[in-house]
Amino acid sequence: MGDVKRVGVIGGGQLAWMMATAAEKLGVELVVQTPSNSDPAVAIAADAIFAPVADATATAQLATQCDVITFENEFVDLEALSLLESQGICFRPGLQTLRPLLDKYHQRCYLRDLGLPTPGFFPLPPPPSPLPSPSLPLVLKTRRHGYDGQGTFIIKDLPELNTTLERLKNVLLLVEEFVPFERELAAIAARSVNGDISIYPIVETQQEQQVCRRVFAPAKISSAVGEQVNAIARTLLNHLQVVGVFGIELFLTQEERVLVNEIAPRVHNSGHFTLDACETSQFEQHLRAVCGLPLGSPAMKIPGAVMVNLLGYEHSTSSYLEQRQQIAALPGAHVHWYGKTESRPGRKLGHVTVLLEAEEGKQGGASAIAQKVESIWYGREKSC
Repeated sequence: MGDVKRVGVIGGGQLAWMMATAAEKLGVELVVQTPSNSDPAVAIAADAIFAPVADATATAQLATQCDVITFENEFVDLEALSLLESQGICFRPGLQTLRPLLDKYHQRCYLRDLGLPTPGFFPLPPPPSPLPSPSLPLVLKTRRHGYDGQGTFIIKDLPELNTTLERLKNVLLLVEEFVPFERELAAIAARSVNGDISIYPIVETQQEQQVCRRVFAPAKISSAVGEQVNAIARTLLNHLQVVGVFGIELFLTQEERVLVNEIAPRVHNSGHFTLDACETSQFEQHLRAVCGLPLGSPAMKIPGAVMVNLLGYEHSTSSYLEQRQQIAALPGAHVHWYGKTESRPGRKLGHVTVLLEAEEGKQGGASAIAQKVESIWYGREKSC
């Protein structure tokens, strides 16, 4: 089963927590570097180092306790980690893989240079240089550290643009063309140490306020669209020499053209359905790649699945047990609760995957199931 017995994970949130079952199956232990002893993955880790994920000194200590280091998030100090890599510490994916992706402007340039389709973009010039005459609406993004809707702004008029620019005047920004997409898609793809690539069924994602609310697997798309997505994934993973799982977010236009939105160099929210619906979960797949093991099958075990994020909608310390029990009682439902001690609006507290029979995925059945889950979780006035 390979020589890797301990995997270090930079980050201790729910993504690392969801690697636990896979780690046990593969006979490896996880050691996490995470800021707080209340972070979800601490409960399942063989050991933990409590330090910010960007603390390279802590990462050097982490390296003494494991065989290889991987990433749960990308908020790292790449330059500091490069010194460790030069000393022989093994990172998977490697730091050269991450380098063109962590800054969203650099990521856009990398995709463009590979010939992959993206929305139009340009970096915002620093003050006092004027902003080129904007075409509204547009998308404004912070170039680093944006996630779950943070750092992404859909700008509809000039007053909103000026207010947002004033609020972010000391932050590096990227301006992107607004794409009137028909749907949003995502692909979870893995590449092994040997260069083998495995791509999960493409999914449709639905966002609200730039936060993923629902995932439908598989997406109802044409074979031509599927071929575009698979070609993008293979090109990207091979050129980056990826080892591990990446999430690729995409726009689908009315003309059935696929554009790359963003790349997540790690396991991804759009792949959570794989825990219950696929032969090999994205978390097991990632550990298989990181540990130098053969990749598993990405095939779905059932005709379809719906994944709904259980997001915070209030400031609370509640465990929402009654709502979780009601959702778990739905046919085919699998609830994953992350054990976070504090709820706040927009925070990912858990998710539910509902496994579908063939007929349930037809005629809006999957959407109706998602609405049922949300009506229980948020209350009817807040359902989708």
